[in-house]
Amino acid sequence: MSFVNKSNTQTLAKYLSLDQGGKIQAEYVWIDGDSGLRGKTTTLDFKPTDVSELKEWNFDGSSTNQAPGHDSDVLLRPAAIFKDPFRGGDNIIVLAECYNNDGTPNRTNYRHSCAKIMQTHADAEPWFGIEQEYTLLDADGQVLGWPKGGFPGPQGPYYCSIGANVAFGRDIVEAHYRACLYAGVTISGVNAEVMPGQWEFQVGPCTGIDMGDHLWVARYLLQRVAEDFGVSVTFHPKPIKGDWNGAGCHTNYSTKAMREENGIKAIHEAIEKIGKRHAEHIAVYGEDNDQRLTGRHETGHISKFSSGVADRGASIRIPRHVAAEGRGYFEDRRPASNIDPYRVTEILVESSLG
Repeated sequence: MSFVNKSNTQTLAKYLSLDQGGKIQAEYVWIDGDSGLRGKTTTLDFKPTDVSELKEWNFDGSSTNQAPGHDSDVLLRPAAIFKDPFRGGDNIIVLAECYNNDGTPNRTNYRHSCAKIMQTHADAEPWFGIEQEYTLLDADGQVLGWPKGGFPGPQGPYYCSIGANVAFGRDIVEAHYRACLYAGVTISGVNAEVMPGQWEFQVGPCTGIDMGDHLWVARYLLQRVAEDFGVSVTFHPKPIKGDWNGAGCHTNYSTKAMREENGIKAIHEAIEKIGKRHAEHIAVYGEDNDQRLTGRHETGHISKFSSGVADRGASIRIPRHVAAEGRGYFEDRRPASNIDPYRVTEILVESSLG
């Protein structure tokens, strides 16, 4: 189901084909005070090859819930560069960190502390893979593909579905997938989810801080693609109340020790440590996660920590093939779809290796 205004798309293409006169457009993207994304563009006279070549910029933090009006300037420090699939050419997307005027990290900047933890434990070689679930909404704010004023048939035929009667929004999903590949995001797959109108993309494997960088940019690309189609995206963990699956951000995690022979011992040791800090993990595993972690719809209950082999009702699942091979990784199924990946990856490393 597509909502593209073809006339506007063709008009825009005419202008995007114009020569840029040797200039580069750099879209600075940052996380705002409400866990959303913002962006603005600057012109460069050169093609940067490293973030160190990019300027520090700023924005009005009083308009993004990141600073008071009397001291509103928030600084943007470039952290990572990606190719821009919307403008093409040598144009770039710059993921930036937010800092206050005194040089301290803005309260929304969780990348700063995450980077320190990842650097401290770099020898452990932490790898991550995150499964980002999300729900598409039409122009009226209703789940894409759902009948107006009603509900679709029960869950069952929608997961990994094929066909116009069960798969809603595939054109957006395919466009996003290709945009991620072009941009340099380590996207590893996509699939339709259990609730109709809900989809998932996977990012990883990524090492250390790259996990948060790549997931945030993948989210930015998704929202920009959806914008082109006249559709919006919600990352709420329970967008529809009732007998419908919620949306999560299952986080797969391993260290060098877990991936080596007999690594299952390191896996169990890590799970035991993480379980002792269950409440601390839940505190950073997303807003409104209690609406999702009910013990139903393939979740463990928010108040109880559990683990098991191939158990999708557990807090942490050890895949069956990992148990059989005696090494590999585990999947933390608790994180909600609206997590800040920097906070989740940081506490996983801190809990398991600290």
